[in-house]
Amino acid sequence: MNSQDFEFVAQLLRKRAGIVLTGDKMYLLESRLAPLARKEGLPSIDDLIHVVRSRREERLIAQVVDVMTTNETYFFRDKTPFLNLREAIFPQLAQARRGSRIRIWCAACSTGQEAYSIAMMLDQDTSLTGGVPVEIVGTDISDRCLERARQGLFTQFEVQRGLPIQMLMHYFTQQDDHWRISERMRQMVTFKKQNLIDAQYGLGQFDIVFCRNVLTYFDGPTKGDVLGRIAGTMNSGGFLILGATETTSGISQAFEPAQDRRGLYKLAERSVQAA
Repeated sequence: MNSQDFEFVAQLLRKRAGIVLTGDKMYLLESRLAPLARKEGLPSIDDLIHVVRSRREERLIAQVVDVMTTNETYFFRDKTPFLNLREAIFPQLAQARRGSRIRIWCAACSTGQEAYSIAMMLDQDTSLTGGVPVEIVGTDISDRCLERARQGLFTQFEVQRGLPIQMLMHYFTQQDDHWRISERMRQMVTFKKQNLIDAQYGLGQFDIVFCRNVLTYFDGPTKGDVLGRIAGTMNSGGFLILGATETTSGISQAFEPAQDRRGLYKLAERSVQAA
């Protein structure tokens, strides 16, 4: 792949998904585009990029963006966010939202493991929200990932990553060499398509937003824009959960870090007043 082709794809990814791809990631580009070229019956990556350049076919452009988005996820990934849910978030919201409901948004949910982890956690301990009903919404840019999430069908490898055996046996049914999560769990989560760099989201208001290991792929201005739009979707007293290495510090004043809670942020009151 020559530098002009790399720059073309890099600009395409930045425009469509906000992903910043630096020159040292050419190996990543080649490793992910090669299977797509074969799938399309094209001899090489160069031919694939030529077709994308010349035809500007939306279907193929969407597939290029899809294969370049990182879909790394697993059940109960990093125990800290779920501990924060149990110890810090749900106790507060159970009181604050009494008589209403708690809405949770899993942004960039990939194939759904995070959203289903929350659903299983709530089902295991119904006292966590004090009887307040919970709605879980998972969104992603990838149609392929969303379809898998809706099906709730996972490989043996996927269910072995972070999922306790007791939960596997209780909530999943084996189908050939895959495992399908129960219909009851699937009904607890709604999956929708959403690009985080879109100007508007149209998903309603939320009390808890998971946006883990996503901001790291954006440049500074895009991070600030995305955090600002997320803040606009949140109710007063809402919580934002980021990845372990991510922060809002120096990027957005819409959130304040929760004391002694890694990766947990509260919506700043001034953000609510500004809205």
